[in-house]
Amino acid sequence: MEIRWIEAFITVAEELHFGRAADRMHMAQSPLSQTIKKLERHLGAVLFERNTRSVALTSAGHAFLPHAKRVVREIDLAHRATRSLEGEVYGRVTIGFSGALNHRTLPPLTRALRARYPRIDLRLVDRVVTHDAMQLLHQGRIDLAFVGMPLAEDGMEVRAISEEEFGAVLPTDHPLAGEDSIDLADLAGEDFIMLPPQAVSRELVVSACLDAGFRPRQGQEVVDPYLILSFVAAGLGVSLAPSCLSLIMPEGSVFRPLRGKAPRLRSGIAWNPEHPTEGLRALLSVADDVLPTP
Repeated sequence: MEIRWIEAFITVAEELHFGRAADRMHMAQSPLSQTIKKLERHLGAVLFERNTRSVALTSAGHAFLPHAKRVVREIDLAHRATRSLEGEVYGRVTIGFSGALNHRTLPPLTRALRARYPRIDLRLVDRVVTHDAMQLLHQGRIDLAFVGMPLAEDGMEVRAISEEEFGAVLPTDHPLAGEDSIDLADLAGEDFIMLPPQAVSRELVVSACLDAGFRPRQGQEVVDPYLILSFVAAGLGVSLAPSCLSLIMPEGSVFRPLRGKAPRLRSGIAWNPEHPTEGLRALLSVADDVLPTP
């Protein structure tokens, strides 16, 4: 299979007209038709339905199109990378994060990366909790993830970036909402809005409640940490959250510190050393400069 065959297919798929596609490719219509037939023979599938009036993609053509575009993008990226000036970095990096928990750490990292390495293609994947991040890193589907620590997974490199105390998240009409701080034991019997069982912060919440003499009763389970705040604001229960979220509380909810020894969430960034790329190395160098070390 030749790249020019794929480029010809994409052009015809976009124009759905062999004459216009041939004009775009600066070639005659007959050689273009022959090129498409070669590609179809190679793939063993008909890509276009043709008649004297119209051209349309077949189901096989629709299935092949996104992969064809991806191949051309990667080839273009490879060409630009090999022609790059000394000191420039090309590539793609994908970062997994869990939403509101990273509202203070993700923006400075991505802004600095784009400023320092503008030719790196940056992709973000949200709602990635630590357990899911480990799988995605192993599979090579993301390059770096914001995670809770410690990691139960072997083989990953990790660097701590924050350590924060948990506090209580309450509806504004909760009897304890007016207190400056509260005892965790006072929330026994309340419905707790919780993250999934695999989340590191959920384990900390359950452990802290057990230490306070009760097992938290789960009200609803959500994936996005910001939804915890929203559900509490809606009056559906209470929760515990790290102090970084106290700055973005939605209307209808309040954050109150816990008396005594509060649980602490340690967070970090993790990456798979078995999947090194130029883009990842550039990202880690930026992270060393802009992300804190607690």
